[in-house]
Amino acid sequence: MRNYYQQQQHHHRAIPLLSSSSSSSSSSSSFTSRLLLLLTLLPLSLALLAFVLQWKGDNGLTDPTSAVSSASRWAPHGSRLQNHEVFPGMELSSSTLSPKPHSSSSSDCLSLVRTASPSFPYYRDWKFDFEPSLKPKICITTSTSAGLDQILPWMFYHKVIGVTTFFLFVEGKAASPEVSKVLESIPGVKVIYRTKELEEQQAKSRIWNETWLSSFFYKPCNYELFVKQSLNMEMAIVMARDEGMDWILHLDTDELIHPAGGREYSLRQLLLDVPGNVDMVIFPNYESSIERDDIKDPFSEVSMFKKNYDHLPKDTYFGMYKESTRGNPNYFLTYGNGKSAARIHDHLRPNGAHRWHNYMKTPNEVKLDEAAVLHYTYAKFSDLTSRRDRCGCKPTKEDVKRCFMLEFDRSAFIIASTATEEEMLNWYNEHVVWGDKDLKMKLLRKGILTRIYSPMVIIQGLRESGVFSSVIASAQKTLSKEKFLASIQSSNSSRAAASESLPSRKVVRSKDRKVLDIGAEFYEEAVPPLPPPGINYEHLVIEAQ
Repeated sequence: MRNYYQQQQHHHRAIPLLSSSSSSSSSSSSFTSRLLLLLTLLPLSLALLAFVLQWKGDNGLTDPTSAVSSASRWAPHGSRLQNHEVFPGMELSSSTLSPKPHSSSSSDCLSLVRTASPSFPYYRDWKFDFEPSLKPKICITTSTSAGLDQILPWMFYHKVIGVTTFFLFVEGKAASPEVSKVLESIPGVKVIYRTKELEEQQAKSRIWNETWLSSFFYKPCNYELFVKQSLNMEMAIVMARDEGMDWILHLDTDELIHPAGGREYSLRQLLLDVPGNVDMVIFPNYESSIERDDIKDPFSEVSMFKKNYDHLPKDTYFGMYKESTRGNPNYFLTYGNGKSAARIHDHLRPNGAHRWHNYMKTPNEVKLDEAAVLHYTYAKFSDLTSRRDRCGCKPTKEDVKRCFMLEFDRSAFIIASTATEEEMLNWYNEHVVWGDKDLKMKLLRKGILTRIYSPMVIIQGLRESGVFSSVIASAQKTLSKEKFLASIQSSNSSRAAASESLPSRKVVRSKDRKVLDIGAEFYEEAVPPLPPPGINYEHLVIEAQ
């Protein structure tokens, strides 16, 4: 009986345990089932949502505040959005294009990696249709004899970063009918020819009666160019004010502004952030450092530059000075004192090709810490002979001083005038081309050399988008055969008149001029192209301290 009682007691205790175990197992199985059902429904729901969104996009129901709508807003006006018409970096996803069937899954993948917002906010087909209210309004003035192969990439690059207006003082190839008529067809471009009338007008400039530029008068070659640039800049100030411009820059067509340090890659944004009490912004220049002797298109092929002294630690600059110069006269081949942008105020005047000044006050200026002028100097081997052909000086050490302000220009002129083609190429490789990989890597690590790709990418993108070919084709369409022939005749007569006029240094003889001796406070000598600090500069600084 006792055993029977113990068995019954054990049986009753086991029943709730078995019941509990069974209940737990059933609960776990139910949770697993629900989890599997959720995992099955979730991707189906996402797929359905994607289908609905895609259907809405294909039917034109886009969100007006979406990034895709923003990209459409910047699209070329009145044109169907085709891939070859869209600026690189501004391609839109397939939902914004005309409806068309998807041919393969690869096209769907491609649409995923395309950006839905514009990389550069000022592109509206090749005309760059700027908003009238866009501020600040920036103009560039230049004196050039280059061809379209150099001027168009230079100009449209600066249009991409926010420049609205260009004042082009043209001579030589730039003044030829086939070039000038294309330039005249571009919105925002004012072409000024060096005619007899222009030189007579510039002969009346007050600059001739002032002291700040007088040491450059009546000298050949680079000195004459410097005076001519200053006279052109003076006229550009008047035209800029008439056009309602806010800022003016003087750049050569072998120089590009690199607006680093801003919130976007935009010169407009960079100048917009400048305090209102600043009159002048100085861009230190970087110099191109080519790695081959067969460069044809520097803007698209050069990515390495030597940094300016102002953007380097003093110890690095002087500590690596000898290795950086590689036996050349200076740290840079040519100038090292940068270029500047001036806010357009009353009494503004040029102060040589590199600076601006004001007749009534000393401008308040700032120097930018990251933005720079990229100077593509001697980037092509042919630059040696082209410089030689522009000047009629004798290839002697004494005579070249009359023509050139910088030592490297003098040496290059002598080599180009006296050496054979093979000797010139050897000299060019030794003094200009960076062929020593070890030295190049060392200076890149030290920060003296740097890689800058943005201008290259922008200009290659412009070319691949057909911008340059479009502007040329547009100019040809607007000119009938009769008008084109008439323009040639008109341009030829203008150039004939210009050739009959005397060069700017001889427009009025020095004996007919009276240079006024006015206070030096506002009439200090114009800022010429200056080399960077030399190795002896460090000792001068130490002694001054």
